[in-house]
Amino acid sequence: MVGNKNPLPTLHFDFCRGNPLWLPFFWIKSTRDHNTMKYLNTNPSIQGAEDAEDVQVASQVLERKLAELDNQIAELSDNDVLKRAKLLLDYGSTCLELQRQFEAWQVGQQAFQFFASAEDWEGAVLACNVMFEAEQSDSLVALGNGVWLAVTFPIDPEISTVMLEHIVDETPTKSDGAAVAAAVAHYIVDLRAKEPDRENLLFFTNQLLAKVARCHSKVENQTDFEAWVTQLELDSPDDFLGRLAQVLNVMVQDDWWVDRDALRARL
Repeated sequence: MVGNKNPLPTLHFDFCRGNPLWLPFFWIKSTRDHNTMKYLNTNPSIQGAEDAEDVQVASQVLERKLAELDNQIAELSDNDVLKRAKLLLDYGSTCLELQRQFEAWQVGQQAFQFFASAEDWEGAVLACNVMFEAEQSDSLVALGNGVWLAVTFPIDPEISTVMLEHIVDETPTKSDGAAVAAAVAHYIVDLRAKEPDRENLLFFTNQLLAKVARCHSKVENQTDFEAWVTQLELDSPDDFLGRLAQVLNVMVQDDWWVDRDALRARL
């Protein structure tokens, strides 16, 4: 996505650039059901359990699921790369629900390698998400790699939004990094999202931007919001995409898991 010396000219994406669609700051009503979204409404079984008995039952169900996934993986041939990757991804996500963090990281890493070898970038990003959620020493590296892929390739914009929201959550309140990540999320949704999820995703990313604006600069009205956007150059894709590239470079520290130059050359 970026070069080391001058990040702006070497940003490459599979969509045309234009001005982001900025929705009203206090647009708080959506006409669609937010439950249509798959990734922004996660409700892990154990976390949703109300008491110890519920937790035990949920854990038993998830343990049985892991055993079934193990059996399915064992039956695969060496040529079933994508099927293996998807089963590993499911396995890793289930480990997260069981709070088996290190195992989730290991399985997520395997899934990433298979997805990347097949150039299934959406799957690779989901594997990065598992590794980030596993909260291991290199989880921020996983997040940085996942965000780079999620922005560079036209994957499901909801997944891209999930990854960019992680940066918002991990960034200090007064840092510009959260604003940049939220702006990129809104930009990607505006360019890539289609119905029936487009309206809900635009609503979500607009609210994410509003939340960041409040935390960053105590913005509380539309006029101040527009001034804030201009001041931080969040209305200029070249600028905020270049700044995101810088954020990712800091997160990853040259530990890139794909050959970005080779991928950029093919875009």
